[in-house]
Amino acid sequence: MSVTGIVAALTAEARTLGQVPAPQAGCAAPSIHSLATGRLLAISGMGPIAAARAAEALVAAGADALLSFGLAGGLDPQLRAGAVVLPHSVLDGATGVYTTYGPWRERLAAQAAGVADAAGIVAGTLLSVAQPLTSVAMKIQARTRSGAGAVDMESFAIAEVAARMGVKFAVARVVIDSAADALPLSVIQATGAYGDVSLLRLLAGLLGAPADLPRLMHLPQRYRAARRALRALGQVDLGLA
Repeated sequence: MSVTGIVAALTAEARTLGQVPAPQAGCAAPSIHSLATGRLLAISGMGPIAAARAAEALVAAGADALLSFGLAGGLDPQLRAGAVVLPHSVLDGATGVYTTYGPWRERLAAQAAGVADAAGIVAGTLLSVAQPLTSVAMKIQARTRSGAGAVDMESFAIAEVAARMGVKFAVARVVIDSAADALPLSVIQATGAYGDVSLLRLLAGLLGAPADLPRLMHLPQRYRAARRALRALGQVDLGLA
């Protein structure tokens, strides 16, 4: 029987799959959790290096399929918060591109069809970047160069591990910020590796950049829509088989 390993960068993403403890800061190796569904879960923290480490740990624990699960940013202007992204391919914006495993992607699409909200399900291409795209101009540039519909920071690194270690790979993500949404620097600087937000750092950042406040106001609504869709997605059978 296939063993699916799921990589989620953020604690909040992981908890849409089940009750798991928060990662301990400074822990060198990612913790592997067994879900009630029989799947394995690793909370990696943000970024490609952390995601690759978590993917390797899952394969070492017995996973023969890797799923990149969580939130994504929208690059296609038609996408809005809550859209489910099940890409055919993942690229890094340079020369690399990996194709997701077709039968698994189709199975995920069939599962998601029963829970997706009005924002819908999209396929296409997902771009992975090393740093967040914080401005609308950066998103437009990334869309123009790559043709990708959405962006994250982990999927390409997980795909690399899957290819190197000979396991199957897929992506199930939900859009949180649209192509027209700028991400305030004060929010990014106040956010830890696992998605925890320091209120003190956020307030200090807003004091130093009060222009961020209007852009911050619409983010809770986007987050609620995305989390609702991600939680619904997390309740279906995400495994390869």
